Amino acid sequence: MAVLAGVFALSGCQALDMSSDPNFKPSPNPMTVDTVTRSDSLANLARRQHPKIVQTYGGEYSDPKLERMLARVVGKLSQDPQNPSQSYRITILDSPSINAFALPGGYLYVTRGILALASDSAEIAAVLAHEMAHVTANHGLERQRREAEATLASRVVDEVLSSDRNAQAAVWRGKLQLAQFSRNQELEADAIGIATIGRVGYDPYAAARFLQSMDAYQKFNSISGGENDASLDFLASHPNAPRRIELAQRHARQFGMPGTGERDRGPFLEGIDGLLFGDKPDQGYVRGRNFLHPTLGVAFSVPEGFVIDNSAGEVVAAGPGDLAFRFDGATVPRSLALTDYLQDGWLAGLDTSTVRAATINGYEAASARAYAGEWQFDVTVVRVGDQVYRLLTGAPRASTQLEPVARAISSSFHVLSPEERAGLKPLRIRVATVRPGDTVATFANQMVGVDRKLELFRLLNGLGPGANISAGDKVKIVTDR
Repeated sequence: MAVLAGVFALSGCQALDMSSDPNFKPSPNPMTVDTVTRSDSLANLARRQHPKIVQTYGGEYSDPKLERMLARVVGKLSQDPQNPSQSYRITILDSPSINAFALPGGYLYVTRGILALASDSAEIAAVLAHEMAHVTANHGLERQRREAEATLASRVVDEVLSSDRNAQAAVWRGKLQLAQFSRNQELEADAIGIATIGRVGYDPYAAARFLQSMDAYQKFNSISGGENDASLDFLASHPNAPRRIELAQRHARQFGMPGTGERDRGPFLEGIDGLLFGDKPDQGYVRGRNFLHPTLGVAFSVPEGFVIDNSAGEVVAAGPGDLAFRFDGATVPRSLALTDYLQDGWLAGLDTSTVRAATINGYEAASARAYAGEWQFDVTVVRVGDQVYRLLTGAPRASTQLEPVARAISSSFHVLSPEERAGLKPLRIRVATVRPGDTVATFANQMVGVDRKLELFRLLNGLGPGANISAGDKVKIVTDR
């Protein structure tokens, strides 16, 4: 199993850093509507980028009713008389990240994650119109690039794998890079997008609502839980979120007071009912402090205070006291003892005197210590069949928590029984109707597989603090049914 390093991406304007892939070279010249119409070669390049983008984001997500709903939204946007005539192809990316973007030539992309967060068709229309505006306003495809700060867990554990070429190649292939337009371009795209949805009859206030939802969801997902952690905030190099929301509301007022235009909520909710939420089965599932992989058939837990981040092919966790953890796997010949495997040259800074054979829940294992700079590491490997799983825990050299934390994680590693594997199901968005007597709390308590249920329920349904629900309303919940 390859391990990829990634970052939580919360942006309506994100591009890909494929610079480490020798077979993929983005155009050094900006691609705009004007240049695409002048040169078929640039249009063809945009077409060639499509399968690479789809692959990077986990493939296409197929759901006919969801696709029909989005096609109606795009069809309505394409009726705007003030935009150039353009046909569009929309692709749903099978990723839980909150993202949408567009390429010249009419390629539109939305992740299933952004669809799960949106509340109605007008909000998705606002997202798509914003991305279309970047192209039609000649902002270009080659955006100003800034690599987002990786999580502490990825950084410190990568140090001890510095000599593992395969692991490092996987790390760089999997990294996404925040590629942001300038602040003025973002605001310009907001203005153009809001004007577009207003002209075609959508609620122009949808853009401001969804900016608020994305900002709140980002804070909800912040590993530190802090509202002012700039290192995890894509808005830190974008227009200030409150200011951007205020400007979006001002643009919307040109079309009337709140309540103007269609939200088209019913068809939207019908389209997303049953939408996959969070992790895919082939990535494994995070359930609180537990990671369970039904395909591989293994599981482990992290201690209280740790937060697990499971993205495409990668499992890392960060905990208090600058502790970090990463889980990955490698294929190792059965003839090679695990104590010898630890000393096979892939582990930088290994203290060979610490190599020990062990047994973990009935399976052959081995562990050792390694050191790199100001960090110390516990590396435990466990053999299950032809696969060897690696559990790497890192801590500052002065920390006394490395040993107890590493032992707690490694001792929790186990192979799932057939019954446990069969009982693991992916989470989905389900739409329910509010009955008399139902409350926000009763619906939040119905959700499974997620933490902070009440807060997440409010986020997914666009309910601010103190907002209530009424009989007959339609709401979203997360469940494995």
